[in-house]
Formats: sequence, C-alpha cells, structure tokens
Amino acid sequence: MLAVDDISVGYDQADVLRGVSLQVASGSITCILGANGAGKSTLIRAILGLTPPRSGRIVFDGADIGGLATHAIVARGIACIPEGRRVFPKLTVDENLRLGAYAEKDPAKVEEREQRVFAIFPRLKERLAQLAGTMSGGEQAMLSIGRGLMSAPRLLLVDEPSLGLAPVLVKENFAVIRRANEMGITVLLVEQNVRQTLAIAHAGYVLAQGRVVAAGTAAELAANREVQQAYFGNR
Repeated sequence: MLAVDDISVGYDQADVLRGVSLQVASGSITCILGANGAGKSTLIRAILGLTPPRSGRIVFDGADIGGLATHAIVARGIACIPEGRRVFPKLTVDENLRLGAYAEKDPAKVEEREQRVFAIFPRLKERLAQLAGTMSGGEQAMLSIGRGLMSAPRLLLVDEPSLGLAPVLVKENFAVIRRANEMGITVLLVEQNVRQTLAIAHAGYVLAQGRVVAAGTAAELAANREVQQAYFGNR
C-alpha cells in the first residue's frame, strides 16, 4: 500500500533521514521503532507532505505522492494521529470529531462515521458537548484517535500514542489501534514503547540516526540481539 523508496529528508542543510526505504503492506500494522532523534517524526512529516523529501519517492496505492499538498494526501486516504494528541481545546468533543471529516460533504456519512467512533469510544458519546481542553489526558487520546478515524482512512499514521500516558491508558490505546486494524485500516505506528508495539505489529523497522538499521517481522525484531540490547536491556 505504501512504499518509501530511498528518501532523504532534512531541515536547512542537515539531513535527518538518509536513504530510508520501507514497505507498509495493506491490512498490516507496521511499526517504526527508534529512540528520540532517530527521525521517526520526520518520516511521518515526509509522508504527509509537511517536509517533502529532497530525494527518493513516496508511493501510495501505486501513485507518487511526494509532490502533493498535505490536504491532497489526506484526501487520498491517509490520516494521522499526531504526537501529543493535539486536540482543539476550545472546541467540543463533537466539533473535534467532525473536523476529522471536513472533506466529507454528505451529512449522513459524517453521522455514520461518528457512530462508528462511539462504538469504539462510548465515553466520547457521553462527553459530546464537553470542551476538549477540560478532558483528561486519556480522554484526549481517545478523541485524537477518534478524530483520525472520522476521515475513514485506509492508512492511519499513529505517532507516539503512549507519550505522556499512564500504563493502563497506554494499554487501552494499543488495543484501540489493533481494533482499528481489525476493521480493515492499515496502520503505520511510530513508537518508542517497543514491547507494546511488537505485541500488536506484524512487521517493523528500526531507525537510528536517520537510517534503517533493522527490519523484519515483529517476531524477528523481538528476537534480534541488537534490538534486545538496545530496547530490552538484554546482554
């Protein structure tokens, strides 16, 4: 579904990603692992057209999307759950959700999508009129994921869903990501929480200093000695 082919991406004169290639198979959860500064969020920005690659190609469903504006990329079926949730704090839950479906002009389809979100997050239905900024961190995480699902994406980019959340909420978020995948949504998951990520992912890549240093199925990455030493503390 998504192919990133030998891209280099940077800011000013410095490259953050250098020669990065990866594949995201349709129907899969593919993860990108790496420490802070590895280039994970820059990869997300490149896919979304926010920081276009200096070289290489990004292909979605057979079409090169490297030169497209972000709104055009979203319209093709890619949505992003950003790092840190980033809800609109002065808008209600309902308004936040409906902003996720801004490109859909059919009110009936918007309503249908919102009902699907409520099936996953019943708590959001209970808080429809509440301002997003007054919700707890866990509730804002639910709202952020729900808003992403409102665009009916075929590929969902999820950036650091465990950031700043208590362990019980992290587990809940990962369960939601798995459920979205079971509903037919392909997921590219960017995370530092390696154990939780490899427990739900089908395949993945490890980024270090802007390069892919390991790749394979989730089981292969979990068994990789360098990955174990770097992330699990095994020697």
